Amino acid sequence: MSTELYLVRHGETEWSANGRHTSRTDLPLTPRGEEQARALTGRLDPARFGLILSSPRQRARQTAELAGFTGAGAPTIDDDLVEWDYGDYEGRTSVEIREEVPGWTIWDFPSPGGETASQVRERLERVIARVRAAGVERAICFGHGHALRALTLCWLGLDLSLGDHFPLHTGTLSVLGTEKELPALLQWNAP
Repeated sequence: MSTELYLVRHGETEWSANGRHTSRTDLPLTPRGEEQARALTGRLDPARFGLILSSPRQRARQTAELAGFTGAGAPTIDDDLVEWDYGDYEGRTSVEIREEVPGWTIWDFPSPGGETASQVRERLERVIARVRAAGVERAICFGHGHALRALTLCWLGLDLSLGDHFPLHTGTLSVLGTEKELPALLQWNAP
């Protein structure tokens, strides 16, 4: 069975609005982020998903809840869906980091004290394996910008260094699946 995997990036937080890298810092949604999450209600019916997963971070869990994923439709928490660990770059913007490391991107450079691309790939491949092993028609993951972009690249069999080519905004919906039996991107970054 071919599974469609829906990806929801959490709604806006104070740091995502400011472009600050947020992995371990557990921030709530802003009022705008709450609005973004509520806007998903009706577009996503929890009953249509055979597997519902979320990052343990409150911004992802809160997005799921405000989108109507509660009670029997509440997500299972999956620690492998946490955001890329930025280490010493936590809370800093890319512009600030590039003042010290010209040309820095999370995709091409290490993050001191954080995760490597291979570590991120390894844990997101586990998420994909769980989704495929579930044998469901549709699954959904509530998560974070860089981690969901990396998950998408893993799904497509592409190198994580291509991540900058897949911008993912807060409160958006994307869908992965297959086309002619090959992994495919069916929808991306839909508000």
